[in-house]
Amino acid sequence: MNLKPFTTIGIGVTFSPNLKANISEAARLSLFFQAKLVLIHVGDKTTDKENAFKTFLKPYIDQNIDYEIVFKTGDPVDVILSATQEKDIDLLILGALQRETFFKYYVGSIARKITRQAKCSVLLLINPSVDRIACQHIVVNGLEDPKTKQTVTTAFYVAHKLSSDKITIVEEISQQEVAVNVDDDKSLRKSTIVKERLKLREDTRVKKIIDDIPSEYKSSLAINTQPIFGKRGYSIGHYAQVVRADLLVMNAPVKTSFWDRLFPHDIEHILTELPTDVLIIR
Repeated sequence: MNLKPFTTIGIGVTFSPNLKANISEAARLSLFFQAKLVLIHVGDKTTDKENAFKTFLKPYIDQNIDYEIVFKTGDPVDVILSATQEKDIDLLILGALQRETFFKYYVGSIARKITRQAKCSVLLLINPSVDRIACQHIVVNGLEDPKTKQTVTTAFYVAHKLSSDKITIVEEISQQEVAVNVDDDKSLRKSTIVKERLKLREDTRVKKIIDDIPSEYKSSLAINTQPIFGKRGYSIGHYAQVVRADLLVMNAPVKTSFWDRLFPHDIEHILTELPTDVLIIR
């Protein structure tokens, strides 16, 4: 089983309207995962700032949360990335804005850079809440990739810890794999047969991944698979939005060459307009 539990959770905190909600979400997750929480603030340390953070943490301090507050000056991206390594953070939480004027700038300049460069998993929150909203439905990518087994296993682990009701594994199949021009009944039948064969192939592959997941992570959880023909990244994001998923879990992007920097990775379609909260697994 490929699984790296979340033992230390970090979150970048700044004095924004969502500060209390972001801290509340991070603190709840730390308790659910029995993990240490590290609050990372880009700026000088002051007594007022520290007291403000502790005030928002008070309900969780009463529940014996293990936490630390880090103050560090510098470029926000550099500070957060260095803190994740210095504190051995497994999961980094970032607040993000959705469909607002500031959104594209924010994602382009901060969240996207951190997501690309972070050595740990990243959770992007678009609608943080002070009061808990249950994570009922998780959608996870099931595409054929060496990282997918770890990503799917982690999605089940998260579903177990959060007591989710349902998980859907989406098998994104490129339209190029069908490669049949439909212009009459014969070609339509051929296209249908090809698609059914591809669906069967993908279902068989994903079933093997599911079979290897510990039974405790699968108990009391409705498990679905959903093959989708379309553009990778865009298709699963649209699906997660249509079914109103509470969380979308994706493989982390890997940028290894000059060509990768020229052509967008699958995850870029998700980051362009977040369909829901997104967890990117490393």
